Amino acid sequence: MSSVLEIKNLQVSVETDQGTKQILRGVDLTIKQGEIHAVMGPNGSGKSTLAYTIAGHPKYIVDGGEILLDGEDVLEMSVDERARAGLFLAMQYPVEIPGVTNTNFLRTAKTAIDGEAPAIRHWVKDVRTAMDNLKMDKSFAERNVNEGFSGGEKKRNEILQLELLKPKFAVLDETDSGLDVDALKIVSEGVNRAHETNELGLLLITHYTRILRYIKPDFVHVFVEGKVADQGGPELADRLEEEGYDRYLTTAV
Repeated sequence: MSSVLEIKNLQVSVETDQGTKQILRGVDLTIKQGEIHAVMGPNGSGKSTLAYTIAGHPKYIVDGGEILLDGEDVLEMSVDERARAGLFLAMQYPVEIPGVTNTNFLRTAKTAIDGEAPAIRHWVKDVRTAMDNLKMDKSFAERNVNEGFSGGEKKRNEILQLELLKPKFAVLDETDSGLDVDALKIVSEGVNRAHETNELGLLLITHYTRILRYIKPDFVHVFVEGKVADQGGPELADRLEEEGYDRYLTTAV
Protein backbone atom coordinates (compact mmCIF):
# COMPACT_ATOMS: atom_id res chain seq x y z
CA MET A 1 0.00 0.00 0.00
CA SER A 2 1.38 3.40 -1.00
CA SER A 3 2.26 5.95 1.66
CA VAL A 4 0.56 9.34 2.01
CA LEU A 5 1.92 12.63 3.35
CA GLU A 6 -0.88 14.93 4.51
CA ILE A 7 -0.56 18.60 5.46
CA LYS A 8 -3.71 19.94 7.11
CA ASN A 9 -4.40 23.61 7.91
CA LEU A 10 -0.72 24.15 8.70
CA GLN A 11 0.05 27.47 10.41
CA VAL A 12 3.65 28.39 11.10
CA SER A 13 5.41 31.45 12.49
CA VAL A 14 8.99 32.51 13.10
CA GLU A 15 10.68 34.84 15.58
CA THR A 16 12.21 37.97 14.03
CA ASP A 17 13.84 41.13 15.40
CA GLN A 18 10.43 42.77 15.06
CA GLY A 19 8.66 40.00 16.98
CA THR A 20 6.71 36.90 15.95
CA LYS A 21 5.78 36.80 12.26
CA GLN A 22 3.25 34.37 10.83
CA ILE A 23 4.45 32.78 7.58
CA LEU A 24 2.07 29.91 6.79
CA ARG A 25 -1.60 30.74 7.17
CA GLY A 26 -3.41 27.44 6.76
CA VAL A 27 -1.82 25.17 4.15
CA ASP A 28 -3.56 22.03 2.95
CA LEU A 29 -1.65 19.59 0.74
CA THR A 30 -1.82 15.83 0.20
CA ILE A 31 0.98 13.96 -1.56
CA LYS A 32 0.71 10.28 -2.38
CA GLN A 33 3.80 8.16 -2.90
CA GLY A 34 4.79 8.29 -6.57
CA GLU A 35 3.23 11.71 -7.19
CA ILE A 36 5.17 14.84 -8.16
CA HIS A 37 3.86 18.14 -6.76
CA ALA A 38 5.43 21.44 -7.78
CA VAL A 39 5.08 24.41 -5.41
CA MET A 40 5.62 27.80 -7.05
CA GLY A 41 5.22 31.36 -5.89
CA PRO A 42 6.96 34.70 -5.38
CA ASN A 43 9.73 35.32 -2.86
CA GLY A 44 8.55 35.35 0.74
CA SER A 45 5.40 33.37 0.08
CA GLY A 46 6.28 30.57 2.51
CA LYS A 47 7.63 27.84 0.23
CA SER A 48 10.88 27.26 2.10
CA THR A 49 9.09 27.59 5.44
CA LEU A 50 6.91 24.65 4.41
CA ALA A 51 9.99 22.62 3.46
CA TYR A 52 11.84 23.24 6.73
CA THR A 53 8.73 22.69 8.84
CA ILE A 54 8.24 19.26 7.28
CA ALA A 55 11.89 18.47 8.02
CA GLY A 56 11.65 19.69 11.63
CA HIS A 57 13.84 22.82 11.69
CA PRO A 58 13.58 24.25 15.23
CA LYS A 59 13.44 27.84 13.96
CA TYR A 60 9.87 27.37 12.74
CA ILE A 61 7.03 27.39 15.27
CA VAL A 62 3.92 25.37 14.40
CA ASP A 63 0.91 27.34 15.67
CA GLY A 64 -1.73 24.97 14.34
CA GLY A 65 -2.56 22.20 11.92
CA GLU A 66 -1.07 18.77 11.27
CA ILE A 67 1.52 16.95 9.20
CA LEU A 68 0.72 13.25 8.95
CA LEU A 69 2.71 10.43 7.36
CA ASP A 70 0.49 7.39 6.95
CA GLY A 71 -1.60 8.73 9.81
CA GLU A 72 1.38 9.21 12.14
CA ASP A 73 1.97 12.68 13.62
CA VAL A 74 5.16 13.99 12.01
CA LEU A 75 5.22 17.04 14.29
CA GLU A 76 5.77 14.77 17.29
CA MET A 77 8.85 13.21 15.64
CA SER A 78 12.43 14.38 16.08
CA VAL A 79 14.40 15.22 12.94
CA ASP A 80 16.10 11.80 12.86
CA GLU A 81 12.77 10.04 13.41
CA ARG A 82 11.35 11.88 10.41
CA ALA A 83 14.28 10.68 8.29
CA ARG A 84 13.77 7.08 9.43
CA ALA A 85 10.06 7.38 8.67
CA GLY A 86 10.96 8.19 5.05
CA LEU A 87 11.22 11.98 4.76
CA PHE A 88 14.09 13.73 3.00
CA LEU A 89 14.99 17.39 2.47
CA ALA A 90 17.31 18.63 -0.27
CA MET A 91 18.32 22.08 0.94
CA GLN A 92 18.50 25.23 -1.14
CA TYR A 93 21.87 25.99 0.46
CA PRO A 94 23.52 22.67 1.43
CA VAL A 95 25.86 23.06 4.40
CA GLU A 96 29.51 22.09 4.55
CA ILE A 97 30.56 19.47 7.14
CA PRO A 98 34.32 19.77 7.70
CA GLY A 99 36.06 16.61 8.88
CA VAL A 100 33.36 14.23 7.64
CA THR A 101 33.94 12.52 4.31
CA ASN A 102 31.12 11.84 1.89
CA THR A 103 31.78 8.11 2.19
CA ASN A 104 31.45 8.11 5.99
CA PHE A 105 28.47 10.44 5.95
CA LEU A 106 26.51 8.37 3.44
CA ARG A 107 27.18 5.01 5.08
CA THR A 108 26.42 6.36 8.56
CA ALA A 109 23.16 7.91 7.33
CA LYS A 110 22.13 4.74 5.50
CA THR A 111 22.84 2.64 8.61
CA ALA A 112 20.86 5.01 10.84
CA ILE A 113 17.86 5.03 8.52
CA ASP A 114 17.75 1.29 7.78
CA GLY A 115 18.73 0.16 11.28
CA GLU A 116 21.60 -1.94 9.95
CA ALA A 117 24.77 -1.30 8.00
CA PRO A 118 24.59 -2.02 4.26
CA ALA A 119 26.70 -4.89 2.94
CA ILE A 120 30.02 -3.36 1.89
CA ARG A 121 30.28 -4.94 -1.57
CA HIS A 122 26.79 -3.91 -2.67
CA TRP A 123 27.06 -0.51 -1.02
CA VAL A 124 30.33 0.40 -2.75
CA LYS A 125 28.82 -0.62 -6.07
CA ASP A 126 25.65 1.41 -5.43
CA VAL A 127 27.67 4.51 -4.49
CA ARG A 128 29.89 4.25 -7.56
CA THR A 129 26.92 3.75 -9.87
CA ALA A 130 25.04 6.72 -8.40
CA MET A 131 28.12 8.95 -8.64
CA ASP A 132 28.75 7.88 -12.25
CA ASN A 133 25.13 8.64 -13.13
CA LEU A 134 25.46 12.11 -11.60
CA LYS A 135 28.81 12.61 -13.37
CA MET A 136 30.62 13.10 -10.06
CA ASP A 137 34.35 12.38 -10.02
CA LYS A 138 35.22 9.45 -7.74
CA SER A 139 37.42 11.78 -5.67
CA PHE A 140 34.26 13.31 -4.21
CA ALA A 141 33.75 10.14 -2.17
CA GLU A 142 36.73 10.99 0.02
CA ARG A 143 36.21 14.74 0.18
CA ASN A 144 34.50 16.32 3.17
CA VAL A 145 30.76 16.81 2.73
CA ASN A 146 30.21 19.85 0.49
CA GLU A 147 33.50 21.44 1.61
CA GLY A 148 34.92 23.44 -1.27
CA PHE A 149 32.16 22.19 -3.59
CA SER A 150 30.71 24.54 -6.18
CA GLY A 151 26.99 25.29 -6.03
CA GLY A 152 26.26 22.72 -8.73
CA GLU A 153 28.42 20.09 -7.02
CA LYS A 154 26.56 20.61 -3.75
CA LYS A 155 23.23 20.10 -5.51
CA ARG A 156 24.48 16.89 -7.15
CA ASN A 157 25.64 15.72 -3.74
CA GLU A 158 22.12 16.26 -2.38
CA ILE A 159 20.69 14.10 -5.15
CA LEU A 160 23.38 11.47 -4.51
CA GLN A 161 22.02 11.24 -0.96
CA LEU A 162 18.47 11.07 -2.29
CA GLU A 163 19.27 8.17 -4.60
CA LEU A 164 21.15 6.17 -1.96
CA LEU A 165 18.94 6.78 1.09
CA LYS A 166 15.72 5.93 -0.80
CA PRO A 167 13.12 7.94 1.16
CA LYS A 168 9.37 7.70 0.62
CA PHE A 169 8.98 11.45 0.22
CA ALA A 170 11.48 14.14 -0.74
CA VAL A 171 11.18 17.91 -0.49
CA LEU A 172 13.47 19.68 -2.94
CA ASP A 173 13.88 23.32 -1.91
CA GLU A 174 14.86 25.24 -5.05
CA THR A 175 17.30 22.56 -6.12
CA ASP A 176 17.45 24.26 -9.53
CA SER A 177 18.80 27.57 -8.20
CA GLY A 178 22.33 28.34 -9.34
CA LEU A 179 22.54 25.45 -11.80
CA ASP A 180 23.65 25.84 -15.40
CA VAL A 181 21.76 23.94 -18.09
CA ASP A 182 24.02 20.88 -18.05
CA ALA A 183 23.94 20.55 -14.25
CA LEU A 184 20.18 21.07 -14.24
CA LYS A 185 19.72 18.16 -16.65
CA ILE A 186 21.99 15.86 -14.62
CA VAL A 187 20.27 16.72 -11.33
CA SER A 188 16.83 16.30 -12.90
CA GLU A 189 17.78 12.91 -14.30
CA GLY A 190 18.83 11.84 -10.80
CA VAL A 191 15.52 12.97 -9.32
CA ASN A 192 13.61 11.14 -12.06
CA ARG A 193 15.59 7.95 -11.39
CA ALA A 194 14.73 8.11 -7.69
CA HIS A 195 11.10 8.76 -8.54
CA GLU A 196 10.83 5.88 -10.97
CA THR A 197 12.96 3.36 -9.05
CA ASN A 198 11.61 3.95 -5.55
CA GLU A 199 8.11 5.33 -6.24
CA LEU A 200 9.30 8.54 -4.64
CA GLY A 201 6.73 11.13 -3.66
CA LEU A 202 8.10 14.56 -4.52
CA LEU A 203 7.42 18.10 -3.34
CA LEU A 204 9.39 20.29 -5.72
CA ILE A 205 9.74 23.94 -4.69
CA THR A 206 10.81 26.30 -7.46
CA HIS A 207 10.45 29.84 -8.78
CA TYR A 208 10.84 28.89 -12.41
CA THR A 209 9.41 26.44 -14.89
CA ARG A 210 12.75 25.43 -16.39
CA ILE A 211 13.22 22.44 -14.06
CA LEU A 212 9.65 21.35 -14.84
CA ARG A 213 10.74 20.72 -18.43
CA TYR A 214 12.80 17.84 -17.07
CA ILE A 215 10.79 16.79 -14.01
CA LYS A 216 7.13 16.62 -15.04
CA PRO A 217 4.73 17.47 -12.20
CA ASP A 218 1.37 15.81 -11.71
CA PHE A 219 0.12 18.81 -9.74
CA VAL A 220 1.14 22.47 -9.44
CA HIS A 221 0.35 24.61 -6.37
CA VAL A 222 0.74 28.40 -6.25
CA PHE A 223 1.81 29.84 -2.89
CA VAL A 224 0.97 33.45 -2.10
CA GLU A 225 1.25 35.04 1.36
CA GLY A 226 1.46 31.72 3.17
CA LYS A 227 -1.51 30.06 1.53
CA VAL A 228 -2.29 27.98 -1.55
CA ALA A 229 -3.78 30.56 -3.89
CA ASP A 230 -4.32 28.25 -6.85
CA GLN A 231 -3.65 24.69 -7.96
CA GLY A 232 -3.97 22.58 -11.06
CA GLY A 233 -2.08 20.38 -13.48
CA PRO A 234 1.17 21.01 -15.41
CA GLU A 235 -0.59 23.57 -17.59
CA LEU A 236 -0.75 25.92 -14.60
CA ALA A 237 3.06 26.16 -14.59
CA ASP A 238 2.99 27.16 -18.25
CA ARG A 239 0.46 29.88 -17.48
CA LEU A 240 2.64 31.18 -14.63
CA GLU A 241 5.58 31.36 -17.04
CA GLU A 242 3.55 33.62 -19.32
CA GLU A 243 1.61 35.70 -16.80
CA GLY A 244 3.70 35.72 -13.59
CA TYR A 245 2.14 36.08 -10.15
CA ASP A 246 0.63 39.56 -10.41
CA ARG A 247 -2.98 38.44 -10.57
CA TYR A 248 -2.55 36.49 -7.32
CA LEU A 249 -0.80 39.34 -5.57
CA THR A 250 -3.55 41.81 -6.41
CA THR A 251 -6.31 39.49 -5.21
CA ALA A 252 -4.57 37.87 -2.24
CA VAL A 253 -6.10 38.73 1.12
